[in-house]
Amino acid sequence: MDIRKIVLIQPNRDGIIFGKTTGVPYTLMRLASLVPDDIEVEIWDETIHRPLEEKIAELGANDIVGITAKTLAIETAEHFTHLAHKAGVKHVAVGGAHATLMPEHVEQWADILFTGEAYFTWPTFIQDVLNDTIKPHYDDTEWANLAGIARLTDRVIDQVDEERHYWTPLLEITRGCPRNCSFCTAIRVSGRRMRFRPVEEIIEEIQRRNINRFFLTDDNFGLAFRLNPDYIVKLFKALAKLPLRSWTTQSEMMVTDYPELLDLAREAHLDKFFIGFESVNPKNRHELGGKSKGLTSQYKKAIDTIHKHGIGVVGLFVYGFDEDTPKTMWDTWKFAKSAGLDSMSQTVLTPYPGTPFRDQLIQKNRLIPDIPWRLYDTAHITYYPKLMSVETFIHEYDKICRTVYHPFRILQRGTRALARASKHSIRRLPHRVFSSFSTDYGYKRTFDWRHAT
Repeated sequence: MDIRKIVLIQPNRDGIIFGKTTGVPYTLMRLASLVPDDIEVEIWDETIHRPLEEKIAELGANDIVGITAKTLAIETAEHFTHLAHKAGVKHVAVGGAHATLMPEHVEQWADILFTGEAYFTWPTFIQDVLNDTIKPHYDDTEWANLAGIARLTDRVIDQVDEERHYWTPLLEITRGCPRNCSFCTAIRVSGRRMRFRPVEEIIEEIQRRNINRFFLTDDNFGLAFRLNPDYIVKLFKALAKLPLRSWTTQSEMMVTDYPELLDLAREAHLDKFFIGFESVNPKNRHELGGKSKGLTSQYKKAIDTIHKHGIGVVGLFVYGFDEDTPKTMWDTWKFAKSAGLDSMSQTVLTPYPGTPFRDQLIQKNRLIPDIPWRLYDTAHITYYPKLMSVETFIHEYDKICRTVYHPFRILQRGTRALARASKHSIRRLPHRVFSSFSTDYGYKRTFDWRHAT
């Protein structure tokens, strides 16, 4: 089959904020970069390229459509697949987290199923299309070495135009996480072995993309402090030489065991750690994969240590474990205020496909029936809690979110973060203004979306 064009689609419900959106299609950028130069490739972001229905209607039999989707966007992916079929497209390939976690669902309506990372199977698929030897399922779950994998091409960088369309570029440095939290999809989507991109490739990508700030997509970047400290030293020293404004990443408390690396992190322009404290309830520690024990005294010590090194802390908390009650939520807020967090995320425990947590709920018949996948967004209750009713959970969660994300509270935390930053570097202070308020604003938008669905 001759290929006229390959179209890669990212469902995106984030919307436009002051002329830009979030959610850079980073995965699709890397897959698009694997398309041979003689084949036209386009990336369509649902938010940027609306209305996609009209664009999809213009496709035909010699076009290939690829769609990536998380669980919360999989229904949109199915909708786009049907539209592509209606337009005459014969080959719609669907991959991403949900396809990997629940392939039996996606294969019901997708022509070709991709599970795993697709860095090796995507080029194979393109050749199979050209040779008319397409297979229904391409699996890449060997979690290969990241050296030389899917390096971005200039035509893809120019097409996406991140500076014009997106607020915060995304970047990947490591992949995989050896932790096994019962509710997390990381090891099921990226593998349990942490892998590292060559530092030279990371620096080269940053320079060619001409980005001066970014958010790491890594599941648990901070764990690399323990697993490969020599790599982290090399990385931080290389990043320190770049004219970066700031960058942020997900981590865990154990980074505080490496003060010398925290100093290097600040010099490398690291702005904030998003720390997965998860719960302030010690009774939930068995669900947290060993990275947290629900002990607020340890949390406070970790926050203070990171702050002393001139780096901000965003606390990530999850509500709805079996030992949680409304008191857990308010204890979390009490702790956050006393600990001086720069921002905080409050999410609802969500039973994603493929996780032990979901399996437990199914066995006990605790999944709420007929909940659409779009509500699997960590802001909706999708199961029956153990120690509180669904109605109580909803009421208390709404109440605490309104409290935490009240404009005054956001202003208060942001101002405090700026004051703390000024003690370490006046020169970098202008760059901290945006980051000091944007994280909480983003979480507020997520909460607001809860009431728009």
